[in-house]
Amino acid sequence: MGKIWAGAALLLAALTPAVGTPNEAPAARTLPGIPEIREFQPEGAGVFHIGPGTRVRAGRGTAVEDEARLLAAQLQVPFGFDDAKADGDGPAGPGDITLRLDGAAGTAPGSASGAATVAADESYVLTARNGQVTIGAATDAGAFYGTRTLLQSLRAGGGLPEGVVRDAPDRPQRGLMLDIARKHFTRDWIEARVREMGDLKLNQLHLHFSDDQGFRIESTGHPEIVSRDHLSKADVTGIVTLAAQRHITVIPEIDSPGHLGAVIAAHPDLQLSSASGTPTRGAVDISNPGSARMVDDLIREYAPLFPGPYWHLGGDEYQALTVSDPESSYPQLVRPGHTVADAATRWLNDRAALVRKLGKRAKAWNDGFISTPRVSPDADREVEYWTGKELGAREPEEYLDAGRKVVNLNDEYLYYVLGEPNEFTYPTGERIYREWTPAVLRGTRAVAPALAGSDRVLGGRFAVWCDLADAQSQDEVARGIRLPLRALAQKLWDPRPPARSWAGFTALADEVG
Repeated sequence: MGKIWAGAALLLAALTPAVGTPNEAPAARTLPGIPEIREFQPEGAGVFHIGPGTRVRAGRGTAVEDEARLLAAQLQVPFGFDDAKADGDGPAGPGDITLRLDGAAGTAPGSASGAATVAADESYVLTARNGQVTIGAATDAGAFYGTRTLLQSLRAGGGLPEGVVRDAPDRPQRGLMLDIARKHFTRDWIEARVREMGDLKLNQLHLHFSDDQGFRIESTGHPEIVSRDHLSKADVTGIVTLAAQRHITVIPEIDSPGHLGAVIAAHPDLQLSSASGTPTRGAVDISNPGSARMVDDLIREYAPLFPGPYWHLGGDEYQALTVSDPESSYPQLVRPGHTVADAATRWLNDRAALVRKLGKRAKAWNDGFISTPRVSPDADREVEYWTGKELGAREPEEYLDAGRKVVNLNDEYLYYVLGEPNEFTYPTGERIYREWTPAVLRGTRAVAPALAGSDRVLGGRFAVWCDLADAQSQDEVARGIRLPLRALAQKLWDPRPPARSWAGFTALADEVG
């Protein structure tokens, strides 16, 4: 915990009961909400309620005006300006809610693992006093999260007890991954998930939109690769715009050099074949300059569509690396004195260099990180750790000891694979809630606390993979991920053991909507 919050530790401890039984009373340390807040200091017995004169107010032209207008629309109350100008709406009155940018709000609780500085950007202080509510935050994202806390408390109990909330996330990256390549999801369905994520204070939506079974976003440069059912670029722009309003970054992924079957179907000359002439499913020949041109064309085309700071390179399950003797099986990939692993690492390094030129930071799946005596993965690429089952499996500690930043997508807890193939089973919210933490990167074992800080393990995402696309409908997927997504949101926001039992948490999920 940062020094600024050494004094708050006693208060947090005092407000933290032991995990209770299914029949427990509501936890005393929090207001009703998911994720539950980090700190609440009650003040008296008063309760704030929405009344006939309630307005939501913000300074004219300030960064929090949009957040205030959204809250006003959701509460179905008027919006007003909070300023001293003659054409302002006057001082706050009974029932009013005021949003303000406030640098001091950055002193909300940081992470017990030392990420107070990171958390400050998304922190907020919510004060309910004298029949009014004020939300102060250092950024508009923090103010938005404060409005979510208020909204959920009003939904659950109709009112907000008077007092002061100080709140901030433990992990900076918190989100959902959707495989929209194998299964087409409509824009309306994805936007519903964006709204759900915003209410849960999740801040990343990862779209895996290219794979062997489909390529699901309109392309003007290569329309021949696009599947019949797909999102238009206008659809994507709408999703990205809505996500930005909810402070969610959309991360695109074009997986390569494997998982490119939809591209290969239109360009069979790019497919990798073994020395015996057998085509390799989904894999492009990385010794063919046309393969790099194709993937780089697509990255350049889509980069402006996704203005966020990240690009996901994929890099997993390149089949040329899974055979017993890659060099004899795929001799065309080998330079003199080098290996297929060298070639695969150079491929991802070249793609990472391109996305860096486009102003983005690269991510890749952990089995795309292959260090050899001759070639190492580029230094600033983030590790998306999903499995320990790959060939030559590398423990998460290997990446953390090397100083790499890691994001947790542990396939033991966080992989929702349609149809449950390959020994996958649908993950449950209860198991995530009871057992998983961001430190549990592989299987059920946590890495050492010294390696698990939120400056090392940046967060996590819940992943929906559509291997058997027709196994569930869109609505069934939404229902199936509802509680796991809420459990994930809780465990990424608050590093402490949950205060409520699982039964209490599920009841809370129903209360807050």
